[in-house]
Amino acid sequence: MAFVKNAWYVACWATDVKPGEMFARQLLGEKVVFYRKANGEVTALQDRCPHRFIPLHMGKLVGDAIECAYHGLQFDCSGKCVKNPHGDGKIPAAARVKSYAVAEKHRMIWIWMGDEPAAFDAIPDYGVLDSTDGFQTSFGYLQIPSNYELMGENLLDLSHITYLHDGYLGSPEQVGADQVLKEVGNEIHCNRWMPNISVPGIFDLLYKQDGKPVDMWTNMRWIPPSCFLLDTGVHSPGGEREGYGWYYGIHILTPETEKSTHYHFAAAMPPGTQLSPETDEKFRTLRRYAFEMQDRPMIDAQQAEIGDNDFWDMKPVLLSVDAGPVRMRRAIQKMLQDEAARATQRKAEVNVTAGQTVNA
Repeated sequence: MAFVKNAWYVACWATDVKPGEMFARQLLGEKVVFYRKANGEVTALQDRCPHRFIPLHMGKLVGDAIECAYHGLQFDCSGKCVKNPHGDGKIPAAARVKSYAVAEKHRMIWIWMGDEPAAFDAIPDYGVLDSTDGFQTSFGYLQIPSNYELMGENLLDLSHITYLHDGYLGSPEQVGADQVLKEVGNEIHCNRWMPNISVPGIFDLLYKQDGKPVDMWTNMRWIPPSCFLLDTGVHSPGGEREGYGWYYGIHILTPETEKSTHYHFAAAMPPGTQLSPETDEKFRTLRRYAFEMQDRPMIDAQQAEIGDNDFWDMKPVLLSVDAGPVRMRRAIQKMLQDEAARATQRKAEVNVTAGQTVNA
């Protein structure tokens, strides 16, 4: 399976990369090692020494360089070998590893793994996670043994909360809720409006309705290729959004392999939310339970049934609620095709330039 490479993905939470330590993770099928330089900036390198293919994270940091544990070759933050302790110390031209563009933003480490210049202004906006915005935040991570597009479909089609998350995130009256699908730029928005329904458990914690009916909304944004932002909450029937009773759900999927995904999630509750420590912990526990004990088994079962088959070759039955997921899959396929076309064009231009040089 091909992945869109020229895009930003979340590698990990910023706190995972600690000063003086290395952090290794497989992303988009490639093994990467992260570390902080002396000035605190994060570096990302291919996690494989080109000499005997030992993972670099097994070595140690020497200043701003990594020293391979096997033969002591050192590589700087650009991936260039800067020390060969053997013989005359000559460094072979091929002694280098790939380096990746990285950015630390919104409490996350972002990585750009493609060969096109990294577009730093294209990092998705998750400013609600920044401490300066006053939102109350909580964070989590799960490794999902399934393809990231399956998890993406689960997030874009929230009609399943009526059944899979009944009593937690959903309630029976949500069946048949109005859904509005919009394409805004390169994003897909799936919005659902559910008036006068029994309050789901997690919102009873936030809104303190004691079981009274509410109006509820779930507005999900897909930011290609694999970032999501959910605006969801409740208010009194016929009322308007208040300073509490809602939150932003951050859901970010980074492919590990074709059949496994790094899932980073967070919640940001508005400053007006007032929860006791016990209620706050219950809120976090309910969200994690929904992801880990309800969503994950469904997606894992999907992956097991699909196996090595192409999704479309299995001829899935499509319902009206599948409009968002279908558009997401088609958009990703278009991104892959466009990326391949650009790569082919660059290769052709290089060949032409090389031919002109030889002829000259």
